[in-house]
Amino acid sequence: MEWKLVNGDYVPDGMGGLTALTGGEEVLARTLYRLTARRGGLPFRPELGSRLYQLRRGKPSARQALAAQYVAEALQEEPGLTVRSVELTQIGETGLLTVVLDWQGEKLTVRLPAAVWGGQFGGVEAK
Repeated sequence: MEWKLVNGDYVPDGMGGLTALTGGEEVLARTLYRLTARRGGLPFRPELGSRLYQLRRGKPSARQALAAQYVAEALQEEPGLTVRSVELTQIGETGLLTVVLDWQGEKLTVRLPAAVWGGQFGGVEAK
């Protein structure tokens, strides 16, 4: 079970507890966590997270393929989730990652600005 967060704070349920997420919202919360946590950053769960922060090290021509690889790696343990597409859009020195997922027949879309996953590219032409 995942708890609803808004601006980094848990959302109260009005009855002294916290608002729980269910269904696709819960899957999206776990997906966001898996994509934004740095892989290897948690000593007891080194396989949790992604390597998206390493994209800036790759050659510009390889970044799209690397983004797809890193997303697939990060989400492989999420049950019933299929990655449909990964699009990396570079705008100047920053980027936007759009991931389209399928979960139990429901289309889920995640959009992560570069600031969230450390995607500053430095001198890359806009796509």
